[in-house]
Amino acid sequence: MAFDFKKEYKEFYMPKNQPQIVTVPPMKYIAVRGSGNPNEKDGDYQKAIGVLYAIAYTLKMSYKGDYKIEGFFEYVVPPLEGFWWQENGVGIDYSRKDAFQWISVIRLPDFVAQKDFEWAVAQVWEKKKLDCSKAEYLLIDEGLCVQIMHIGSYDDEPATVAIMDEYLLKNGYENDINSSRRHHEIYLSDARKTAPEKWKTVIRHPIKKYYP
Repeated sequence: MAFDFKKEYKEFYMPKNQPQIVTVPPMKYIAVRGSGNPNEKDGDYQKAIGVLYAIAYTLKMSYKGDYKIEGFFEYVVPPLEGFWWQENGVGIDYSRKDAFQWISVIRLPDFVAQKDFEWAVAQVWEKKKLDCSKAEYLLIDEGLCVQIMHIGSYDDEPATVAIMDEYLLKNGYENDINSSRRHHEIYLSDARKTAPEKWKTVIRHPIKKYYP
């Protein structure tokens, strides 16, 4: 049975629809940075997703070829994730999608090293002629966060974020979103096959203790 991050680490991927505080350990990712409206057809965001999955599946299927990754075990490719922000503002204005800045990511197993990532990038170019030069091997240490399961359209997220903020206020915490700690989303539904009102998205915000 292939290792499934969602099932093995439910505390990070399957929160309840009520806020909870969690300490997220450092994780390795394939990452692509960009800006602009994620819904733009054939736009930078859509291209970034193609790059991420091409590298992710090249690494996942590496055991079937000559290249061997030390410590490799079979696994399910983790879900797509994204870190989002807009310049000159702490919150997210969902009506200004063209102003989005983002880092789109897919988690990597711990056994994948920089050299393995670079091998996969080269393989994607050799076999698919897909330019993955914008992809990065990135370690992200989120630390103390609040998270919740949002069900519904992405445009309806502000109401869920308000629930998170109220929870923080009541429990002695505050948001710590800044230039290095971002609004984080984990996409558990295939938006192409699922109605928007049923989309499941983990929303995660960095936090810190509040000291009045």
